[in-house]
Parts: sequence; C-alpha cells; structure tokens
Amino acid sequence: MRGGMTAMSFLELSFVEPVGRLWEPAEGAPRGGEERGQRQATSPLPAPPPQPSGNLGSEWGRDSPKVTQIPTQVLRPSLSQGHRGMDGEPPRQRVTGTLVLAVFSAVLGSLQFGYNIGVINAPQKVIEQSYNETWLGRQGPEGPSSIPPGTLTTLWALSVAIFSVGGMISSFLIGVVSQWLGRKRAMLVNNILAVLGGTLMGLANAAASYEMLILGRFLIGAYSGLTSGLVPMYVGEIAPTHLRGALGTLNQLAIVIGILIAQVLGLESMLGTATLWPLLLGITVLPALLQLVLLPLCPESPRYLYISRNLEGPARKSLKRLTGWADVSGALAELKEEKRKLERERPLSLLQLLGSRTHRQPLAIAVVLQLSQQLSGINAVFYYSTSIFETAGVGRPAYATIGAGVVNTVFTLVSVFLVERAGRWTLHLLGLAGMCGCAILMTIALLLLERVPAMSYVSIVAIFGFVAFFEIGPGPIPWFIVAELFSQGPRPAAMAVAGFSNWTCNFIIGMGFQYIAEAMGPYVFLLFAVLLLCFFTFTFLRVPETRGRTFDQISADFRRTPSLLEQEVKPSTELEYLGPDDEND
Repeated sequence: MRGGMTAMSFLELSFVEPVGRLWEPAEGAPRGGEERGQRQATSPLPAPPPQPSGNLGSEWGRDSPKVTQIPTQVLRPSLSQGHRGMDGEPPRQRVTGTLVLAVFSAVLGSLQFGYNIGVINAPQKVIEQSYNETWLGRQGPEGPSSIPPGTLTTLWALSVAIFSVGGMISSFLIGVVSQWLGRKRAMLVNNILAVLGGTLMGLANAAASYEMLILGRFLIGAYSGLTSGLVPMYVGEIAPTHLRGALGTLNQLAIVIGILIAQVLGLESMLGTATLWPLLLGITVLPALLQLVLLPLCPESPRYLYISRNLEGPARKSLKRLTGWADVSGALAELKEEKRKLERERPLSLLQLLGSRTHRQPLAIAVVLQLSQQLSGINAVFYYSTSIFETAGVGRPAYATIGAGVVNTVFTLVSVFLVERAGRWTLHLLGLAGMCGCAILMTIALLLLERVPAMSYVSIVAIFGFVAFFEIGPGPIPWFIVAELFSQGPRPAAMAVAGFSNWTCNFIIGMGFQYIAEAMGPYVFLLFAVLLLCFFTFTFLRVPETRGRTFDQISADFRRTPSLLEQEVKPSTELEYLGPDDEND
C-alpha cells in the first residue's frame, strides 16, 4: 500500500507532457508521426498570444476562450483548469487529497485480489499435508495410510482454480451491479464476499474441512471478479485525462503489492507453517474492513451520477470534491456534451453489446488484450513459481519466488511513470516481445539444466525478466484500456465481457498448468512463446493508441470507421467537445 501512495505523491512531478496534446494545432500546422501518426509532434511556436484569464488545461473542462497555440513556458500542464481565488492565488493542482483518497480506497480491493493470487503458492506443502490429515481422519483407523496422489493433486488444483471460477461467474455481474448500485456502493457491498471468504478459509483447518477452504477461495474469487471490473471503471471515470493511464496503472500496482505481501507472509519463518497457514489465508479480511471505513468518505463517479443517473446536483458536488474547484461549470459542460452525444446510446445489456456491429471491433480488441494477459503464462509463474524454481534447480525456491515478487512490484512502478509518456500501444508491444524472448530463454535453460548446472541461474534471470516485461505492458494495460475503448453507455457491459474472458483464461491456466507441464516438460514455456508472438502481431496491427484522448474521441473513431489503421487520427484536443464558449450549466 505504501508503494501505491508513493506513486501518487510524484504523479504531478512526473507527467509534465508537451502541451500539444491539450491544444488544437494552427490551421495547416504539420502533424507528427509519433505513435503511428496519432499524436501531434512538437513544432516551433510563434510568439505567445495574449494570456487568457484563468489557467488552462484540464480533463474536466475549460471556461476560457479557445486558444490555438500556447507555448509550454506559458502553461504548465500540471495545473488544472480552475478559477483563481479572491486573493489571486494560482489554481490548485490536479491531484487533490480527495482524488488520492478515492483512488487509494478503491485499489485496496485490487490489493486483496493480488494477495489471494499469491497466497496459495508458498504454503502449498503444509496445506497439502493438512488435506492429507483431514482425509485420513475421515477414513478411520482401517483406511489407507495416506491420501492417493491423484486425489491430492485434484484437491490442490481445485483449491487453486476455484478462485478463477468465482471470478468468471461474478464478472458477468459487473455491468448490472455497477449500474444498479453505482461504482462506489458496488465496491462497498462487494466486501461482504471478501469477509465471508476470508472467514471460511481462516476456520477451515480448525473445522477439519478442505471444503470450507475451497468454498472460501470461491467466494474470494467472486469478490476479485467484481473488483477487477469495478476498480478500473471507477478510477478511470474520476481520473483526469492526462493522468488516467498512470492512475489506472495503480490498480495493477496494488495487485502486485498484494502478491508480494502474500509471498513474504507465506515464508516458513512468517505464517507459512502447519499451525499459522489458516491465519495467512484469513487476514484477507483486513483490507476489506479498511475499505469499508474509507470508501464512504469518497465521492461517487461524477460521470456515473450525471450521465447514467441524470443527477446534476450530486455530480456537481462530486466534481468539486475531486477537482478542488469552487466553480465546476466547465466540467459540467463537458459532461453535458458527452451526455448529449450519448442520448442515442443508452446503456447496453450484455446481449445488445454482443450483437452491436458498432462495438464489434473495440470488443474484439478488449477480449484479445485480456487473453494476452492471461495466456501469456504469467499466472503459471504466480501460482506455481516455487515448484518451477525447484524444477530449475534453485536451492531456496521460496526466496527466489519473493525475488520475482520484488521485480514484479518494481517494474509496475516503472510502468506507472512510463504509461503517459511512451503510450499504451508501445508498452504493450514491448512487454509482449520481452516475455516471448524470456519464455524461449526459459525453455533453453530447462533443456540444458542437467548438463549445465549454471542454467539454474539462467532460469532465474528468465523468470525475473518474464515478470518484469509483463508489468511493463500486459499486466497493467488490458485492465484500464477496456474502459478507455468504450463510452459511458456500453462500458459496463464491455467490462463484464472482458472480465469474463480474463477469468476464464485464469481458470484454464490455474487448473491445467500442472497437467500441461507434466505432459510437455521443459517445452511448456515454448507454448506460451508462440501465444505471445500471436498477441504481439494482433496488437501491432489492430490496437489503437489511447493516450491523452477522451472517451468520446476514442469511441467516435470506432463509429466512423471499421479500422483505425485506415485513417489519420486527429491529435487529442478536448476543447472541441465542450460546445460554444459561452455555454453554462
């Protein structure tokens, strides 16, 4: 959690971007080729025009006259469009305390998500021993001396994979729950599942019931399935455009911090013992309780309040809290314009979305991006990293697993500071290519391990590199880019489809990796390398860059043409979407 707050603290210092993304170029000005022609290149500017009243440049709207060119020295992009106070003080910075609190409170759910991905890995041996004792106790003194290996393997695979089954089922409800309860209230109610699941897992050993543990894993999986859609949706809707990628990446940062915490606490010197492992599984209720305390202090998404519920008063109040501005008429003007354009695009049901020709392309992109995350093989590493390191000949595999968790966290922080500079498309391609290379290297290391003992070190480097490249692109980007590809109407249903795709693949990997690894031996990572190459090709050809662009701009591109590759996308400018300069509430 501390890592998430550190990232938030430096956001304003790290994302000072060229102002060209916020302003419309002069008539006839050249357009650069950065990011496949979709971004505007920085060009020499003439002398600055007369400075307009108020500060310019914000996600939430602008009341100042439309400006053609502003040099970077006149305008600092890290300052929000607000209104100067009575004493002439400069406008407040965009990252307000309320925004920090809201994002932090939301990603506590992602922290639990990550914790429950990683918590089952390190204590595998002691939990399997508990399963054996429970099974023997049920057989009586006349029964076998130990549980059959096949039965134990099935019970363990089910304990791992049932987490994904819960996520698969609940992900279908993301759209319904987020529209019915709202983003914030849905996250609050979702904590009931976390508390129930954590309690069942914590009491399973005392009750001599592996069924309780499996049921608890199912409930915490259902919690995580809803979280995987609700958190990026909420964060994406409250974040300013220029920080949407960075704040969206904090969702993934919280996940990997949760994984790392689980790996550390799972050590035998901590809670990974025969007596303390129930506590290790049960403490997942603590972040849920903290979120129950903090979320009521946070505002609801103003986009949900105004566009989905038509509640202007609460939306205005939410905007004031998030932006720190006394006057949010410009922000409401933007929401009104977005709502006007969406009047003919009411919220879509799941079946309506699947049958919509307009949304076919962005939906396909969203699904494939989710597949690129799960079928990359990363969860095979998270779930079975200890056994993988044992196979690779590592002396202390549990500590090597923690090392992978540290790499995981560090490179997620790196992606937080790169995503608004390099762009989503570039980072995703880089991550896929790097993972493909590391998977091939891992295959070579496993093949040569018996003849060349030093290959155990190569395998460690390969897995660390695999994890690092995952967090550069395929880890954080698919979750929040889905919310960027869709406007307010179809977004909840799209998040449900994407979430279901993600969790289905998660289940396949969690349930099947052990069997696939036994069948393919050292060639198992070669299978992932082939899949990664396919995802790289698809991303290069079909996935658009969404950096610095409004939801309305992105969805409008899909409405105008079936392929983003066949058009020149106009550089990002939100001023075009605010209507006449004199428009008020």
